[in-house]
Amino acid sequence: MAIKLDIKDIAASYGAVRALHSVSLNLSQGQTVALLGTNGNGKSTLMKCVMGMVRPSRGSIHLEIDGQTHDLTQLSTQEIVNLGVALVPEGRRLFPKLTVEENLLLGAYREQARSQIADNLAFSFEAFPVLAERRKQLAGSMSGGQQQMLAIARALMSSPRLLLVDEPSVGLSPLLVSQTITKLKELKDRYQLTVLMAEQNFNQAMRVADYGYIIVHGEIVFHSDVAALKENDLVKSFYLGGSH
Repeated sequence: MAIKLDIKDIAASYGAVRALHSVSLNLSQGQTVALLGTNGNGKSTLMKCVMGMVRPSRGSIHLEIDGQTHDLTQLSTQEIVNLGVALVPEGRRLFPKLTVEENLLLGAYREQARSQIADNLAFSFEAFPVLAERRKQLAGSMSGGQQQMLAIARALMSSPRLLLVDEPSVGLSPLLVSQTITKLKELKDRYQLTVLMAEQNFNQAMRVADYGYIIVHGEIVFHSDVAALKENDLVKSFYLGGSH
């Protein structure tokens, strides 16, 4: 059940605007890796490259699953999802006029997940009890925190091997950010999920991450384990309120 993501020298642009410059990143089975940076530095673009939603102009993205390697730059988004990669997008992207349960069921369209719908639905309701209580409620009428929980649970309905989470803290109060990150950590530990999380809230990301990459203007400027990240001068300057 091994999985490994290897991103090497990825460059990507939107027209004449270069979003990523030679970005390399590695992720192994059971790890949570944080991609840290403020808005506009390329985090979401890298996520979209992994999902096949943005085609890189250079570099490679290889996903190894149980000894078989797949070149994600040559696959469609649907094919990547079918490999077991799920994205919790920035802004949640729910269907507001569908119920909680209907949104969850839409997350199970991956063929390999269809036979596990009942189990995954039960798992989602166990992980997020508020979703069970509100299963018939329209998603658009829920609070921001509840919508974020629904977005995460919808991704889990696809029985993912690799979970990408893009900016889970955006638009949430500090308390809800803490609760969301805590839940991600619980899910990761309990179900041995492999997670790549793009986040700008450094302190919260460090609660769940094993390893971190700092991205600035589309380039990886530093990467290390969590302990070394906290001692890095760049991190102290940008995220921790100055050098100590």
